[in-house]
Parts: sequence; C-alpha cells; structure tokens
Amino acid sequence: MIAYIGIGANLGDARANVEDALERIARMPHTMLKARSSLYRTAPIDSSGDDYINAVACVDTALDAHGLLDALQAIELAHGRERPYRNAPRTLDLDVLLYGDAIIDSARLQVPHPRMTARAFVLAPLLEIAPQADIPGAGPAAAFLAGVAGQAIERLA
Repeated sequence: MIAYIGIGANLGDARANVEDALERIARMPHTMLKARSSLYRTAPIDSSGDDYINAVACVDTALDAHGLLDALQAIELAHGRERPYRNAPRTLDLDVLLYGDAIIDSARLQVPHPRMTARAFVLAPLLEIAPQADIPGAGPAAAFLAGVAGQAIERLA
C-alpha cells in the first residue's frame, strides 16, 4: 500500500529529529521509503513555540493503517514525544496523511488527515513528491494550494 506520512518537529534540534525520523521510517519492517520531500520551515499554526521543520515521506508498506500508525508512534516515543495538550510543541510529530485511497475514521486514526488540506506545511512537501496526489473524498491536493497561500513556508536547502 502506498502511504504518505507528514513529519514535523519544533523542539530540540528539529531538523535532526526530522532527518532521523526519515531514516527510521526507511528501516521500518515491511515498509520501503519510496520518496521524501525537501525540508520546509513553517511558523506554528494553532500552536506555539519555535518554527517547525516539516517534510513528507512516501512509503510502500505491507502494514495495515493502524499498524503503520503504531510504528510511527514508536518512532515518536523514541524521540521523547509527549502529548500534554492539543497542538503542543513537539520533538517529533508523525501523521498518516494518506493510506492508498482509503477513508478511515476510527478512534485512533483519521485518513485522509482531517486538516491536511488547510496546511501549507503538508501540501507543499506532498505535492513536491506527488504532484498528482489525490485526497480521497476531497479531490486533487493541488486544488487546495490557493487556500493556504497566506501561510509562510520556506523550502530549506
């Protein structure tokens, strides 16, 4: 199954945390890293703290969606991820954005990610590696770019 993973961090060495997450994702069992975006710097949205470093990874995985979520949460825990309150600053945040063409609405997982169409830090890196990406139930990801044009985002070298 092709899945897309959103990656973000704004505590500690955020850039190193995102790079390490990408390396760990590449080593996950039954999963192959197919593509990774550039790194992007963005200001927090509905949050506080330092700017975020963000990226998106594309994987081909034999894990089911909840198994993929479990594996990603294990990587977050290895980085000391805490969840003191919604949208708290974080050492690492890994989100299942898309899982094939599945629409999932469980207590633990919502796919497509419910806020992905309203976030430049998701859309820009996603479209960098998957320009034709389609969001199940919503349409082409590129169609949502105009709605996030006011959000500051910087592609890093």
